[in-house]
Amino acid sequence: MTDLSATSKSDLVVSVIEDADIPAVVALWERCDLTRPWNDPKADILFARGKENSEVLVGRDGNSVVATTMVGHDGHRGWVYYVAVDPDKRKRGYGRTIMTAAEDWLRERHIEKLHLLVRADNTRVQAFYQTLGYDQQKRVMYAKWLDGREMTP
Repeated sequence: MTDLSATSKSDLVVSVIEDADIPAVVALWERCDLTRPWNDPKADILFARGKENSEVLVGRDGNSVVATTMVGHDGHRGWVYYVAVDPDKRKRGYGRTIMTAAEDWLRERHIEKLHLLVRADNTRVQAFYQTLGYDQQKRVMYAKWLDGREMTP
């Protein structure tokens, strides 16, 4: 297990996801209300794992998975998804640590800009990213399901 922990005030140990972590990661994402019926979280994990341009990082407090992020890039821009911290473990610096690990993962691959999406009504998370130095950009996002189904919210 490679330790990707950033230097921070938290005791979180960050590493690449392992097979045994998958059930705990999915449970954490569900607990943090990150999953949606149209996305299979296990399939998302399997799709991202161990690729040259994507990975799932987990943060452990002892033996428990308490933080995650899925990080990837398109060769130009980096993206993070599924950023989660166990609700019972918040306010310990774990969110900052897992985001720093994702940023470092991208820097190691010479990706200079990170993008992320936050639902418009999730003001608490928007405030968190602002404390990390992220700025809201004026963009219009378009999406289309390629299998023809109706657009999801």
